[in-house]
Amino acid sequence: MIPMTEFRQFTEQQPAFRVLKPWWDVFTDYLSVVMLMIGVFGCTLQVMQDKIICLPSTVLPLSVNTCSETTSLLPPLSNNSTVLREMKGLKTNLDLQQYSFINQMCYEKALHWYAKYFPYLVLIHTIIFMVCSNFWFKFPGSSSKIEHFISMLSKCFDSPWTTRALSEVSGENPEEKEDIKSATYRSNMALSPGEGSLEKTQSLRSIPEKIVVDKPSASALDKKEGEQAKALFEKVKKFRLHVEEGDILYLMYVRQTVFKVFKFLLIIAYNSSLVNKVRSSVCCKVEIQDMTGYKEFECNHTMAHLFSKLSYCYLCLVAVYGLTSLYTSYWLFYRSLKEYSFEYVRQETGINDIPDVKNDFAFMLHMIDQYDPLYSKRFAVFLSEVSENKLKQLNLNHEWTAEKLRQRLQTNSNNRLELQLFMLPGLPDPVFELTELQSLKLEIINNVTIPASISQLEDLQELSLYQSCLKLHKTATSFLKENLKVLRVKFDDNKELPQWMYGLRNLEELYLTGSLCPDVSKNIVLESLREMKCLKTLSLKSNLTKIPQSIVDVSSHLQRLYFHNDGSRLVMLNNLKKMTNLIELELVRCDLERIPHAIFSLTNLQELDLKENNLRSIEEIISFQHLRKLTCLKLWYNGIMYIPEHIKKLGSLERLYFSHNKIEILPSHLFLCNKLRYLDLSNNDIRFIPPEIGVLQSLLYFSVTCNKIENLPDELFFCKKLKTLKLGKNSLSILSPKISYLALLTYLDLKCNHFEILPQELGCCRALKRSGLIVEETLFETLPSDVRDQMKAE
Repeated sequence: MIPMTEFRQFTEQQPAFRVLKPWWDVFTDYLSVVMLMIGVFGCTLQVMQDKIICLPSTVLPLSVNTCSETTSLLPPLSNNSTVLREMKGLKTNLDLQQYSFINQMCYEKALHWYAKYFPYLVLIHTIIFMVCSNFWFKFPGSSSKIEHFISMLSKCFDSPWTTRALSEVSGENPEEKEDIKSATYRSNMALSPGEGSLEKTQSLRSIPEKIVVDKPSASALDKKEGEQAKALFEKVKKFRLHVEEGDILYLMYVRQTVFKVFKFLLIIAYNSSLVNKVRSSVCCKVEIQDMTGYKEFECNHTMAHLFSKLSYCYLCLVAVYGLTSLYTSYWLFYRSLKEYSFEYVRQETGINDIPDVKNDFAFMLHMIDQYDPLYSKRFAVFLSEVSENKLKQLNLNHEWTAEKLRQRLQTNSNNRLELQLFMLPGLPDPVFELTELQSLKLEIINNVTIPASISQLEDLQELSLYQSCLKLHKTATSFLKENLKVLRVKFDDNKELPQWMYGLRNLEELYLTGSLCPDVSKNIVLESLREMKCLKTLSLKSNLTKIPQSIVDVSSHLQRLYFHNDGSRLVMLNNLKKMTNLIELELVRCDLERIPHAIFSLTNLQELDLKENNLRSIEEIISFQHLRKLTCLKLWYNGIMYIPEHIKKLGSLERLYFSHNKIEILPSHLFLCNKLRYLDLSNNDIRFIPPEIGVLQSLLYFSVTCNKIENLPDELFFCKKLKTLKLGKNSLSILSPKISYLALLTYLDLKCNHFEILPQELGCCRALKRSGLIVEETLFETLPSDVRDQMKAE
């Protein structure tokens, strides 16, 4: 007898694979086992029992002598006595070997092939059915995908994060959840039943899993479990990307189902026509007279009755198997199995960003639904970015505690207590426990939602978002509208600009850095800033070609406006005239060739910066005399060749920047601006400093580094309030002893000149220390030792 273990390799799969076995596959597996038992039972009978028994059907006449001899041997019969007679059959004079030979010959020649090989056919067909039913589990192109999927599925189903994620969603703001559900319901009502683009999984409708929010148990997720869940998210993401590219699993299953239907039709067709060939009585004619003396035989097929019954039973089983395969074919071709929608999962769980899937990924999920729809529902948790972000948030909170964050607090340039976070996967919740926080700076942190708990930061006034995308809770939006004073946003695309910023009615300072439009030639229009009634400072570092209308909306109360272009020309500046309250204006890298006339209407202007433009001539500077409050003028990093004499009319100037230009001659009229306290003429081609510089008695800072000056006028040292004097990188060879007049000097740059010795009068500059004296060490050694010691003493 053939042991069943020989067929185990064809039928047995890993126990976990049962989740991809729908009911029809399980049912046909049982049918296959029954058919296999029929085949094995028939084969066993064929081997162990006689197949056929034959007897001669015609007896040849015996010789007379024989018959007489036989007759003479019989005793005479008496009429008066009864003699018992032994019943005897016809004698054939054949021995046992001849009978065996006849049985074998008739079995091969006379018995129909179907009656002979029926058990083997059943066995072969059943084995083919078994192999075909499980072929997609063994095929190299599909088995690896199935194994990976089953492995992830079981881990996702058993992961503590699955329950945690559902509990987290259940505990969210119920108002928001109701809004989402009502919106989803309205969208479903708007679609007709035939308009759905993806197949709605019917089985999912019947599994409304009731989620009980148990906060203590939900929060019990240790670090190891969190790391395992994080790894699962990565595996699912990569697996989905790989599997959705093809449909080999679907095609393999379709092919094996079609093959089973074809096999079923073939078996039914030929078995139905041949089942009546299994007969008990068989007539056998073989030419073996020379060996046996007989030509015709009557044979009995000993297994015919049993094989006939088994064949009818087998046909019934095959019929049921075939009908099941036909239903499977109907299921495969009638439904869209290469698309899978999580719509009902999204509605029931509240995780609204679970994506719909396609191709082999969708097909496997459809197969799992036939086993248990709960598997797909719980697996969907690991397809959600919201769920992944919540997991990252949990791990983030474990890593960044309130104590650790408090250690990172620093005071920024605005004298506010600031927390800076860089390249984190999210925003740690303990941030909102730092009630003393005044400024929050986030760099390269995306997909973050500011919760309502931000309202605990009552002192928060400044928020910086550098390439970080934030969403706000409703309560957080209201809080920022009332409390936020300063907002800094650095972005790559204008679509990344937060829409909530336009409603910050108490905002005082707004700094925007990034490209507002890919096509610089187009006009840029930001959304209206009209609600920002308190906005005083606006900075735009972008590629604008004209002043947006949104800035004009706040022109009446704007005090500081900073334009930093990327070199694109800024034209149509007439709107500047409306900004009558401006006290500071910066037009940096705006490709300006002339000073805009609109600036001369800004009578309240105090500081003007025209850095890095293409200014060659500044004759328009005469119009600055109308700006009586102008105290700071920055014309650095341009191509200015000379300073016009009209500059003397700018009597209110206190700071003047002419560095990095092409100025060769300093006009004496420049020093009629006697209120100057800061004068920067570095990086030019100046050879001579006029003696009129002595007029600048208020001068505190004077720089002429990187020029071609050979001598210094003695009048320079009459500017006794000088604290910073930069003379480096020139052609000076002598430093006047009158340097001793500069008693307040704290910084002196003499490096890269032609000095051979320093005057000992430097010792009279009591405020000058060694750290403030920028000079070669060998030159410093020329000073007297007491002077050196005085400077080294702190």
